[in-house]
Amino acid sequence: MVVMRGLSRRYGRKLAVDAVDLEIHQGEVFGLLGPNGSGKSTLIRMLTGLLVPSAGQIAIAGLDVLKEGPAARALMGYVPEDVMLYPAMRVHEFLRFMGSLRRLQGANLTRALERVRARLSLHEVWTTPMGRLSHGYRQRALIAQALLHEPALLILDEPTNGLDPQQIIDLRELIQSLVPTHTVLVTSHILSEIERVASRVGILLQGRLCSVLPLSRESRYRLRVLAMPDDGVEGLLALLPGILEVLILEKRIGDALEMEFVLAADASLDAVARALTEAKLPVVGLQAVTGGLESRFLALTSRIAQV
Repeated sequence: MVVMRGLSRRYGRKLAVDAVDLEIHQGEVFGLLGPNGSGKSTLIRMLTGLLVPSAGQIAIAGLDVLKEGPAARALMGYVPEDVMLYPAMRVHEFLRFMGSLRRLQGANLTRALERVRARLSLHEVWTTPMGRLSHGYRQRALIAQALLHEPALLILDEPTNGLDPQQIIDLRELIQSLVPTHTVLVTSHILSEIERVASRVGILLQGRLCSVLPLSRESRYRLRVLAMPDDGVEGLLALLPGILEVLILEKRIGDALEMEFVLAADASLDAVARALTEAKLPVVGLQAVTGGLESRFLALTSRIAQV
């Protein structure tokens, strides 16, 4: 869906984005992660045609963003990090105006408005002026305008800024509902949010794309169990619901066995704990194993700081 080759942007002597090569696959949620000032927003502005690259190429679904700008932008829906709105416009007026800019007319525009009103739960504020919306509803209205024309690519720049926990959960569910009919590119400096919605993540530091990592919805836990006479703990654990893999770390630590297991994304740790109790396994310790996105991000940051 998106291909970047050698993409760079200079502001005078400052190199804000440095020779980025990146591919984003159709139908995935791709997270672009980096601290403030890492170049995320500059990269997004080049992708959307708001900035001209100093060097490199960008294509969306095979269309060159520079040479075929209008056609490429027609495939995108964009929600900027910070945008000025028309405060006197009511929500339905704002969306109708944005739809007309996307060349939606008549029955097609009416259907699009009804679709985004339902999808973003805008019924309660449909006639409210934009200037009187809460931050959460304002963000919903912005996402609604980006979805009016059913874009192939939805770009969300720091979408959770200023949202409360329930609004963040709602946004997360919305993003997941868009796949696989849409490709979603979401930027953030919040690791946990990227980890919860994306299938892959690109880490951008000092304008450079340092790494592209696959993300797993699975979780890993370490379990310590008092050894049973027949040492059959591994087999019993493997039969419990939601457990994908069991690894014995050491045969014995005193009177206990220590092992790790991988829990499926849709499985409940509470259910596993109940099953362990019902199976009468003598559990003496259970804890999550760290080493996910956060540790990888910190390791990259530390390594780059030493260069």
